Parts: sequence; structure tokens; C-alpha cells
Amino acid sequence: MARGLAMKMALARGLGALSRLRGGAGTSAPGKALLRMDPEAIGELSARLPEGSVLLSATNGKTTTATMIASIFSHEGLRLVHNRAGANMAGGIASTLLAAARPGGGIDGELGLFEVDEMWLASIASQLRRPRAILLSNLFRDQLDRYGELETIAARWAYALRDDHTRESALVLNADDPVIADLGRERARGVLYFGIEDQGLSLPGIAHAADAKHCRRCGAPYVFDAIYLGHLGHYHCPGCGQTRPHPQVSAEQVSLEGVRASAFTLRTPAGSERVTLALPGLYNVYNALAAAALASALQVPLASIRAGLRDARAAFGRAETLQLDGRELRILLVKNPVGANEVLRTLALEPGSHDVLAILNDNIADGRDVSWVWDADFELLAGRVRRATCAGTRAAEMALRLKYAGVEPRRIVVQPDLATALARASGDAGTSGRPLYALPTYTAMLSLRELLARRGHIASAMSTEG
Repeated sequence: MARGLAMKMALARGLGALSRLRGGAGTSAPGKALLRMDPEAIGELSARLPEGSVLLSATNGKTTTATMIASIFSHEGLRLVHNRAGANMAGGIASTLLAAARPGGGIDGELGLFEVDEMWLASIASQLRRPRAILLSNLFRDQLDRYGELETIAARWAYALRDDHTRESALVLNADDPVIADLGRERARGVLYFGIEDQGLSLPGIAHAADAKHCRRCGAPYVFDAIYLGHLGHYHCPGCGQTRPHPQVSAEQVSLEGVRASAFTLRTPAGSERVTLALPGLYNVYNALAAAALASALQVPLASIRAGLRDARAAFGRAETLQLDGRELRILLVKNPVGANEVLRTLALEPGSHDVLAILNDNIADGRDVSWVWDADFELLAGRVRRATCAGTRAAEMALRLKYAGVEPRRIVVQPDLATALARASGDAGTSGRPLYALPTYTAMLSLRELLARRGHIASAMSTEG
């Protein structure tokens, strides 16, 4: 190991400690400092991983899918270097590697598992120098002020997958997403597709908020034979004849049990198993299927896949359940129309009326443009809301959306301050033991967990551990 890198690592660790003393989370600052001193640090440190590295990216479900993969690998006894806190840009990944690196050389881990931001996939894949596998789950409209349209990301990903650093990487792709499936069509080998095979789950028609409706090859509108989530489903193009690839890894006989659980039959080239998840919703079935497909591509035994998915728990802020002064608080992250619609569909499976804490922020990490709330189908719950407390920087906008969705104005409370809103929502008279469902955007979720951590309800704002 070069003496120069060791000195830079020591300096970066010191800067990270200083950042934490000043109140920062320390998930990206050390890595950013290291990369300023040594732009090749990610490549140099990842080269120490004896089992190489795998990447995953998606608009929705990255952190939860990575958590499921980590649970699967734990059953194989594989020690991971994993950006668990979700810091998924270059600084976060460099920080993760730095934390695992030994001062005298070597690294505390065998396989790198890195969740990567959509815009950073090409750069990180190149820096990691030939990752073993790349998992791409979905692309939805999200943060248009930062990402642009889906085609912008799809084009960047297609370019990344043609790079010399990724040509030999195994690709694990969602067959049900037309944009993702297209990324594997140029590959003669090394592509594994996953998808859902359960016609009973098909929606009556494609949602107005769905995105990829046209064939990227000829521009003709897709014909959807089944729609499961947003634009995910079974499809074919009547113009050029392009069809959904057949998935080698699939979910059948899916059972959704409200906000608490789900189950499905997992079929892989190695056989089939009934899988139970302690996580709700079809979106988590997709996350589990993606995790199972990546593990299958790496030859993980089916028994370990089943056990890992069974033991997987919610990533922080994603279908997470906490106790708040004797009342159940369920945190369900919402950040774009498709993700919000799946949360709303899952809530609609729960009987009775609901208490909701809707927290809408428009910070940089959320996207300044919050017009997406008008594409989310809050009408699904309109008649089932007992009390809606609206908080965050755009609390009034959230309240207006709920009013137009059909929630009676007398049931809507606007309180931008999160601490006050949480106190009012959780202490509301007449709750009768019913859960409080928090629906926060990304930075709102972090703020909520920071508030809960300060009050001692959770150990850490950035982790479910402890």
C-alpha cells in the first residue's frame, strides 16, 4: 500500500470525526475529503475486496433491496462492505470503503455491496473497475429538476453498460420495466431477468401517472397485457414486435397482507420456494425479487435466499414500525407518484379509518418541484381518513391536495413545524389505539427520525440498528 494513500486516509478519517462532532452524520464527508486528495481512492480501496463488488440502482427501492441482499449474504457467512446508511454517491461509497480499510493494508470485508444513485452509476461502475454484477430494478419519474426525464437516465445507463469496465459484469434486470429490459437486449450473454408472473394482481388499466408507455425502438404505444405497478407489467409492441423478456427469476402466487407482510412463490433456475416477507406491498415483492435475482446470478443457494428474505427487516424509514408513547407509528416513505401510489394501495388494504401524518418537503434532496403530489392517487384513501396532519415546508400544498382528493377539510390540520405536528398527530384524542401512518418525503423522513432519536424513541436517525 502506498504511504501516500495511508496518510490521506488518516486525514480523511480525522475530517470525518470532526464532521460528526459538529453534528453531521459522517456518512459522506470522510469520503469526499479522501476523493479530493486522491480521486482514484475508490478503485484502490475496492481492489482489496477478495470477492469483488456488486452495484444496484433504481428510482424506488434501492435501500430496501440492498438491505434484503445483505440479509441473504449474511446467511452465506459473507462479510460485506456495504453503504447501509444509503449514502449512495461517490462520497458515501468512498466513506464506506474508508471505514472498512485497514491502515496497514487489507480490508474488513469480502464483497462490496453498493447502492448507487441513478446519476452516479456510470462513474461509480468505472471507478470500481469491473464490478461482478449490476442490478437495475426500475426507472420512474422522480426529481425532474435534477434528473430530467426517464430517457436521460436510461441513456446514461446504456452508455455505462457499454463501457469496458462493465462489459463483463453480469446484468440483473427487471423484465417488467420496458426501459430497464431494453438495457439488456444488446448483450448476447450474462443477463438475468426477473419479473412477476401473477395475472391476479393485474390492475384494470395503466395509471395516468405511469411513465414508459412507448417503445424506445419504434415509438409505438406499448400494449400492456398486465399492469402491476406504474408502468411495470407484461407488454408488447404492436409496431416492431418487441416483447417483454421471459424472466428466469419470478414471483408467483403473490399474497399481500396490508401494511404488515407479504408472501410469494419464488421460482429460480435452481428451483422454487415459498417466501414470506415481514414487509408490505407489491413494491417490496419487487424488491425481494430483485434481491433474489442478484443472489441467483452469484450462485447463492436457494435456501439462503429464502432465509435471507424471511429475516429481512425494513430499512430505516421504509415501512418501518416504531412505538411512540404507547402508540404504533409506521413510517412509509413517499417521494414520487408511483411510490406514493403503492403506499396508498397498501394502506387501502387496511380496514377502518386512518390517522395520517403527511410531511411534504421541497428541499434539494426531495426535488424543488412538488407538483408530483397531484399525480399521486390520494383519492384511494379520501373516504378513509379520520385525521390528516400536514407538516413540512410545503404543508399547505399537501393539505390542498388532500382537500381536492376528497378529504373533508375539517379532518385536515396544517402545522408546518414537524415537532408540533407530530405531537398533535400522535396525541390526538380518540385514537383508540389505531396506528399513526407517517408519509414523509426523503428529507422529511430524515428529520422525523432525527426528532425521534433526540427523544429516545430510536437509537440512531440513520439506522434501524440498536
